[in-house]
This record gives sequence, structure tokens and C-alpha cells, in this order.
Amino acid sequence: MPRPSKGSIGLAASDLDPLLREIRACRVCAAFMPHEPRPIVQAAPGARILIIGQAPGTRVQASGRPFTDPSGDRLRDWMGVDEAVFYDAGRIAIAPMGFCFPGLDAAGADLPPRKECAPLWQKKLLDQLGDVRLTLLVGLHAQRFHLGSQVRKTMTDTVREAEAFGPDYLPLPHPSWRNSAWLRKNPWFEAKILPMLRCRIKELLQ
Repeated sequence: MPRPSKGSIGLAASDLDPLLREIRACRVCAAFMPHEPRPIVQAAPGARILIIGQAPGTRVQASGRPFTDPSGDRLRDWMGVDEAVFYDAGRIAIAPMGFCFPGLDAAGADLPPRKECAPLWQKKLLDQLGDVRLTLLVGLHAQRFHLGSQVRKTMTDTVREAEAFGPDYLPLPHPSWRNSAWLRKNPWFEAKILPMLRCRIKELLQ
């Protein structure tokens, strides 16, 4: 998805706040969920970093705050930031592909994000975040939606070639514990991609 042109977007809080209220009140998928929808989003004018992940899990559904789980701990470590910085909406925005926890499959794993969510909200929100200089595409769903035809054959290939999508985008694997085997199998991620990520994050937060 093309990034909005910087400098041409109204960034006053009055422009963004009504949209955030609309997102948090969304019940489009209510009939398909095993629980009451609880859209979770973090954004404020001035944010220079945007994280687009998959969808909230059970712990985030309970807390109402993004990445309050081991995946969040790992992501913050990858980025080299603490919780105070991570949850500063004026510095880091968080807008998953699905704003609500989609439920669990028969094996107890999280279901994929609801398909209705991203087409309904992603562009509207990005249009209001005109100060964003780096978008972290965390996982395959975010990469396919935002990179479109540029996405590589596999998530591994897309992440390996992260430099090709800069400076606006940086694709990452999902920080879930389920990807621990992937991280062990691909040591280049820690050696090559994480230093790039941390350097860019530090630059934008200064």
C-alpha cells in the first residue's frame, strides 16, 4: 500500500481522535467472534514509528493494551526500547491488521486476523499518521497487505531482503515464541536485521 505523502496531511489531534473513537467502537465482526469485540489501537499525532502486527492475543484482549505478552517483550528487545518509550503513542503508533482478538483454533493457536478489518481501517488510519517515517511490518499478513506485489515468495525471503523496502518499511517475523525455532534456524536475522532495526529506531526517537 503506498504511503501517504508526508506534509500533506492534517495532523491535529482533532483529526485523529474521532477516527480512534470510531475504531474502538467498531463491531463489524461481532457476529463472528466468540467474545465481545475489543479493538486495540495506539496512535497519536507526531508518531514517527508505526508497528503493524497481526492481531491481539488472549493477554492483550484482557489488558486492552497492545503487546502486553511475551511477544511484546521480545519485540521491545528487538527494537531496543523500554515500555515507557514503546507505549508513548506520540512516538510509536500500533495498528495491527486485525484490531480485535480473533479467537483460537482447535489446536489452541490464535486465528488469523479477520479479513474485514484491514481494508476497513488501515488506510484511514495511515492517512492521519503523516509523521510516520518507519513502518514495521510484523508477520506475513502485514507484509502481504502493505507490500503487495513487492512481497517475496516467503516471509523469510522478505525479511532477509529488508533493506530493499527501506527507508519506509522494515519487515520482521512475528516475535511469538512459536517462531523461536525460526530464529535459531536463521541467525542472520540477529546479526544483520536487528542492528539495522535498532539503528533506525534510535535515529527516529532522538
